[in-house]
Formats: sequence, C-alpha cells, structure tokens
Amino acid sequence: MADSLACAGRVARLRALMSERGYDAVILRNNPDLRWLTGSERTFDFETAHTAVVTADGLWLHTDSRYYNTFRERLGEDCPWRIDMDPVDAPAWAAARVREACARVVAVEDTCTLAFFDDFRAACASSSIACLTPRLHGDICDLRSVKDAEEIELMRRAQEVTDAAFDHICGFIRAGQTEQEIRVELENYMLSHGADELSFGTIVAAGPNGANPHAQPGPYVVGEGDLIVMDYGAGFRDYHSDMTRTVCVGEPSDEQRAVYDVVRRAHEACAAAVRAGVVGRDIHQVAVDVITEAGYGDYFGHGLGHGVGLEIHERPNFNRSWDRPVPAGAVVTIEPGVYLPGRFGIRLEDFGVVTEDGYEPFTRSTHDLVIVGR
Repeated sequence: MADSLACAGRVARLRALMSERGYDAVILRNNPDLRWLTGSERTFDFETAHTAVVTADGLWLHTDSRYYNTFRERLGEDCPWRIDMDPVDAPAWAAARVREACARVVAVEDTCTLAFFDDFRAACASSSIACLTPRLHGDICDLRSVKDAEEIELMRRAQEVTDAAFDHICGFIRAGQTEQEIRVELENYMLSHGADELSFGTIVAAGPNGANPHAQPGPYVVGEGDLIVMDYGAGFRDYHSDMTRTVCVGEPSDEQRAVYDVVRRAHEACAAAVRAGVVGRDIHQVAVDVITEAGYGDYFGHGLGHGVGLEIHERPNFNRSWDRPVPAGAVVTIEPGVYLPGRFGIRLEDFGVVTEDGYEPFTRSTHDLVIVGR
C-alpha cells in the first residue's frame, strides 16, 4: 500500500511549483514520475500506458485494463486519485480533463513524445478548448532529486541486499570462472535474497576488460592476478541501489595496489567534501585533482557520480558540467576510477544521501581491496 502521507507531500510540492509558475494543470506520462507521485509500487513497466492530470484541487489518472486492478489494489479505495480506464486515446482523455477543470495554462511534461503533445493540442482545438501549453523542463526531475524519508528507507533496503551479495560473491569467485558465470551467481543471489529486480545490467569486467567502464560480461576466463570490476545493484519496491567494487583474484601486484590506493583516496576525499550546497562539478574536480596528482589523470574520463532513485541515473550529478548546488536529501553516487587500456581497471562506488553537513553512505561494504579465490 502506498504511503499516503509521503505521496501527499509530493503532490503538495508539485502544486507549489504549479502555483509559482502560474500553471492551472500539469500533464504527466513518464512512469518514474507517476510512480513518485502516486506511490503505486510494482505497477509500472516498460509501457507508456498511463496519463495523469494534476490541478490545484484535482488528481486524475488514466490507464487501461492491464493495470487498472493493480492501481486499485496498491492505492486503496480511499485514494485521492480519480482512476479510470475509459476506452479513449490519451491525448483526447487529457483534453477532456483540461476542459473539465477549466484550465487555461496547461504544462506538459517534457518527457512526453511530440506525437502526444501534437495530438493533445489537436484534441483541444477540436473541442474548442483555448489553453496555453508550455513544456516543463526537468521540473519533476528536480522535485524528485530531493528524497523523502520513505524513499531513503527503500534505498537503504535495496543496498542491504547489494552489500550481502558482495559478501556472497567474494566467497564464490575462483580462477577459471567466466565473467558471465560470476554475473549469473551475483544476480541470482540478489533476486533470491530480497531484490524485486536488478537495478541495471550487471557489469562484471575482469582483467583487461576492466579498463572499459561499461564492459558487458562475456566468456573471458578469470585468471590469477586479475582484477574484477563489479558494478551492480538491487531494486526494491521500484527504488535502486548502485555499487561498484573491484576485487583481485589472488595476490595483487604492487602497481595494482598503488592504483587501487589512488582510487580509494579520490573516493574518500570526495565523500569528505560533500554537503548540501556544494556544486556538482567542484566535487568532480576533487577526484580529478587526486587522480591527476598521482599521474593517472588521462585515465579517468567519466563523471564522478549521479543521482539514484526510481531511475538508476537521476539528478543531480557530480560531473564537469553540473554547475548547480546539490540539495540536502539528494541521493548521489561517488565512483571515481582509473582505467589502463589493455591491462586493468579499478572503480570504487558508494551511494548515499547528502545532508546539511555531510554525506551519509548507504553502502556498508569495505573500501579495502578484497582478495578472492583463495
């Protein structure tokens, strides 16, 4: 059952934005935004099958027969949403709600397709509805970037599964296994120990494959002395975790230990610098400075981190271009890395919540270089 107080708070935040902008209504179709606003968990999938219209005093939700009963079960009979599955196309349905509400300024979420936007405007015109239709520009994403207590608790739960999976996989890995075999074991463990889903396609990249930050697991056979980069996460009630750990099969070389130490120092320097109000690119630069000073600046090319929540990549970001302050309540990853082409890669990633005076990681797995396969 949805947390009615949390959802009421989210609706209130959206309505405050609407009042500030002068919007009479907002039209939403993006599934993560609808999950956030309604609280209907384990309902949304890959289909863009739902449309919501929000006004100052109305909440309408249109779906179809594949989801209607699930919404009713999740939200309960006393929910504030007027849910229907009327056999009408979404643009015409939205236009009818706008007419019912006598809305004159109707903001359309910028994730909607151009086809929906054009058809909605055409439906309004054919019904003699005169309204302005500004586009929202990431406004819902910005609202979602500040997590409430329920969201934070769900991500803590997801990370508990993810941490337990790391303990398990460290006892499983042996030389002679393939990346794909390790991936299957890791994912099966999460799905059989509390995860509802996987956060994303698991990365298991061993030896030289670890130098490719988004390598996909394959037939590579892990050997003694290989580093293995594992980037993965558990999903729990639609919220995600995200963690990367790099382990070594047998004893690491002196160089591997030295590079690992650089990445760890970069990670921990960034974590110590985070607090509400910092600018994302400034935190990214902390990692760049540490890694560059150690002589590996050319081998760290991606952003330091990103928001996590209902989607695995959300706002805000720690990267070269994010020039906005990071708010308290944002849940963000810290994941510096060094990638030496043809040889090995190392990444160390936690995720956690930004507070007024610091950064509280949800991740509990060690930052030490773990040796496996003994």
